[in-house]
Amino acid sequence: MDKTNYGILEILRRNARTPKTKIAKHFNMTETAIRKRIKKLESEKIIVGYRAIVDYKKVNMACSFTGIDVKPEHLISVMKSLKSTKKVVSLYLTSGDHDLVAEIVCENMNELEKVHEQISHYEGVERICPAIVNEVVELENIAP
Repeated sequence: MDKTNYGILEILRRNARTPKTKIAKHFNMTETAIRKRIKKLESEKIIVGYRAIVDYKKVNMACSFTGIDVKPEHLISVMKSLKSTKKVVSLYLTSGDHDLVAEIVCENMNELEKVHEQISHYEGVERICPAIVNEVVELENIAP
């Protein structure tokens, strides 16, 4: 990882749709060089995916960032269960208040409540702490 790669990551983190030509111009490089760097970041699993940030409330959906406390001996099995749950769109192993944080997206609040209830019954789950997303606050894009 060098300064350029960190810069590429920052640009893509802010707006993954930034054209490679624009990134190349920002770093005074060729598009091919940028494309190769991004491909390497992807192959090394530094970049693990791309997605749109959606304001789910505007489309009558429900989203939560849910903290999950798990007994240490069940952590791997709970992570596997969460990874196979289609409503879990991102999952983070964390330190601090919770062992895991899951971003969960459902068609409505009733479905979200059912998913939370399901997770609370996974073996080893001690507590879940949902934070329901009320609004997505748009940030300023810092693209080159």
